[in-house]
Amino acid sequence: MIGDTLAGFPARRVPGTAAGLCEGERGSATIWVIALMALVWLAAAAVLLYGAARLASHRAQAAADLGALAGAVHALAEPAAACRRARELVEANGALVTGCVVHSGVVDLQVAFSLSLPLAGERTAVAEARAGPR
Repeated sequence: MIGDTLAGFPARRVPGTAAGLCEGERGSATIWVIALMALVWLAAAAVLLYGAARLASHRAQAAADLGALAGAVHALAEPAAACRRARELVEANGALVTGCVVHSGVVDLQVAFSLSLPLAGERTAVAEARAGPR
């Protein structure tokens, strides 16, 4: 009892030995925290890449739909003007027309939208749309 205290103060304990930790386990929490943070960053990057790809897909489909509708307005009167008008509207939306066919007043349109992803490189989202009278 006298050896445990000196003038009413508890004796100094060596860190890591009183809690039952071995000397080789000191600092292991730092490694676990770094590993967990790397996993969180990797998951966040994957979610952002997936979101960018989905956004490009939706933009391509929207451009295709709008272009097909714009072309369908002119499809019966001027089939050549239908594809030209569809191309103008698709390009205004940042996409490219890869195919346009007008038959019986119906416009079939294929569109490609390019995007550049940081880790995945250059990718292309494609979409198709059809518009015309019933």
